[in-house]
Amino acid sequence: MKKIIVLGGTGFVGAHVCEKLVRQGWHVTVPTRRRSNAQSVQHLPGLTVRELDVHDAAALQDAVAGHDALVNLVAILHGTQAEFERVHVALSHTIAHACAVAGVAQVVQISALGADALQPQTLPSMYLRSKSEGEAVLMQAAVGAGATDRKGFDLSILRPSVIFGEQDKFLNVFAKLQKLLPVLPLAGAGARFQPVWVEDVANAVVRCLEGACDQPSPRIIEAVGPEVFTLKQLVQLSGQLAGIAGGFGRTVIGLPMWAGRLQATLMGLAPGEPVMSHDNLDSMKVDNVASGKHPGLASLGITPSALQPIAQDYLSRA
Repeated sequence: MKKIIVLGGTGFVGAHVCEKLVRQGWHVTVPTRRRSNAQSVQHLPGLTVRELDVHDAAALQDAVAGHDALVNLVAILHGTQAEFERVHVALSHTIAHACAVAGVAQVVQISALGADALQPQTLPSMYLRSKSEGEAVLMQAAVGAGATDRKGFDLSILRPSVIFGEQDKFLNVFAKLQKLLPVLPLAGAGARFQPVWVEDVANAVVRCLEGACDQPSPRIIEAVGPEVFTLKQLVQLSGQLAGIAGGFGRTVIGLPMWAGRLQATLMGLAPGEPVMSHDNLDSMKVDNVASGKHPGLASLGITPSALQPIAQDYLSRA
């Protein structure tokens, strides 16, 4: 039985990935700081939960030893420059070293649509720049760059657009806001997205590990759905599918950038994770749609799923 370690395996996407890997016969290890965080996956047969901090280089190296493959889903959407660099860049260095020492054969990195490992500093947000720099670290390690006594590994980088699915923090959040507010002011209303179903992303991870894509390593795959929406259209659709206001949803008013930044500032003062941050607005300066420069899910034998019938099923029950 092949062994795989999944970083971020307790999260929204990670839980789906772990479930599919177990079904395919993998023995899965999921590291987490607290075992209680792993309630969504610890019941899966053949899955082991290990308590550790993945940012601790020695602890991660010890955990990676003996595994054939690694999947990294660890990411943040909000934070400071230092936090983005720690999670997206420094962790990539730690992963690259741990995999080289352990002789891991395959790595799948979940990145982000809009990332550019060749020109990260041209991108508008800390999120996209740090995601790109993390890609570059792993790409260099994959080909053995800078290593004299260690070989590289097979690397697949998945760049998804916004990911939707039951328990997502995207459509569900906007639907809940419309239950509370009579009118929804929206920053970045014209930004374009190509939403992808979480099950399609999870299947893509498995297919990468199976060697389904004939592109050489390191390979980049753009994981997107079949339809392009503006953010305003997605917010309106979330309200309609949730049955709010008799199925019409609330009125959504697009805000100019200055007002959007004011809104983001006010949201940042509230407790918990903000719905929209200044860095999110910066990311939306570039459309979150497939570039066409890299293969898509079809290269893995996956037909991307349409958003509406799936979202209607879970939003109508929320």
